[in-house]
Parts: sequence; structure tokens; C-alpha cells
Amino acid sequence: MKFKKLLALMMTGVMASAILTGCGSQKNDSDLQTIKDNGVLKIGYTVYEPMNYQDENGELTGFDTEFAEAVCDKLGVEPEFVLIDWKNKIIELEAGNIDCIWNGFTITDDMKESVDFSQPYVENKQVLVVNAANKDVYTSTEALKGKTVAVEAGSAGYSVATSDENIADTVMTVSKQTDALLELKSGTVDAAIFDNTLAENMIGEGTDFADLVVTATLMDEQYGIGFRKGSDLCTEVNKYIDEMREDGSLSAIADQYGLQLAK
Repeated sequence: MKFKKLLALMMTGVMASAILTGCGSQKNDSDLQTIKDNGVLKIGYTVYEPMNYQDENGELTGFDTEFAEAVCDKLGVEPEFVLIDWKNKIIELEAGNIDCIWNGFTITDDMKESVDFSQPYVENKQVLVVNAANKDVYTSTEALKGKTVAVEAGSAGYSVATSDENIADTVMTVSKQTDALLELKSGTVDAAIFDNTLAENMIGEGTDFADLVVTATLMDEQYGIGFRKGSDLCTEVNKYIDEMREDGSLSAIADQYGLQLAK
């Protein structure tokens, strides 16, 4: 009988220890506390100018790069920029491979179902780009019926193109917005749709795509930073965005890259 009591007490102790150990190993529900404990904010991005790109020395730079570095400084953590495939951005975020999507991320109602957005911080547009030789021909999507239009998979441009009955059936997806430029320059597509922020920096006189021009604006939009649904990191970052607006530092970065802050 004594042995049975002793065994019961031992089993109770083991179970209690297991419960305590399990509680200690549970994932922290606070994204903010997790990144502060780790000392790192993992930032999902793709390469495109002027948001995130390599300078002549191979160093990552750009508006979103400098913006993120400034916010990380306020958070007291180091930025870790993680190159992602844009069409997999939500998968990467939900898997915990990144803590946020900070790369000219267009705020849309559809995306609000998957992420919590920061306040808007930059104005943008989705624009139609064609070869200069066709600038008077392809001035609208209606003029592109039956023609091939390149867009980045999973992008705002893709949403615009696939919801437009004039071109929805002739959309060709590419991995990056810059790939759409290459396809258009080579003549394998008739037009491309992508961010005006990219267009203003990468096409026209003095660029590698001097023969490409914008012929129409298809949608006005704003950029925001994407966080996991319910993440407390979003509220904290919004606080620092407000601070940077008030002290003029965010405007200074925007001016450096020729961007217009969201109102």
C-alpha cells in the first residue's frame, strides 16, 4: 500500500513537471516581445528600385530599406532583410520565416483578410507601360484586347490585370516586376502593368529601358507594411511611423527617393 502511494506521488510530480515544462516552451503570443527577445526583425522583401535594391557597392538600400532601419533603431533591434518570392509572401509570414512584409506592399481589401497593415506611408499607382513605338496605340487596356500583358505574380498589378475583362485572358505572369520590363523590352509581350514607383526609376531616358513609356494610370493605391493577423508589432510600428512623420525624418527619406508620402 505504501508503495502504491509512493508511486502515485512520483507520477503526480512527473505530470506537474511536464505541464510546467510545456508552458515554458509555448510560443510567445507577442510578436513584439519575440523580436525584442531575439534582437532581430526579419523583413521580407524583393529587389526593385527605389524601395529595396543594391547600390553600386552591392549594399542593400532604398526607401523601404532606410525606413525599416530607422524603425528598427527605435525598436532596439537589428533589421534582417530576407529575400522572398513575392507570390509566397503570406506563406513566409505565417510560417514565421519573416516578421513583416516591407517592400512596397499595396494595401487592398483582399490582402487585409490575410495580414494586418500598418498605416499607409507612400502613395503609388498601377500603370500601363508599353514600348515607345506603341505609345499612341496602347493607351488603355481596351486597346490591348487579344494582346499579351506581363505582370508580377501575386502583385497588385496582377489583381488589376486579371479583373479587367479586356486583358484578363491574356495575362502572362513573371516572378519579379523587373522581369516584366525585360519581357516588354524584348518584344515577347505587348505591355506590362506594375508600380509607378518602379516605372519612375527604371524606365525612360537615361535608363536601361529608355524605349519604354507609361501610357495610362489604372489604379491609385497606397503602400503599407504587412504583419501577421493580430500582431501587436503593427501597433508599435505605427507609433514610430507617427514619430517619424512628426519629426520630418520620414519625409526626408521620401524626398531622397522622389516618393510622395501618404496623407
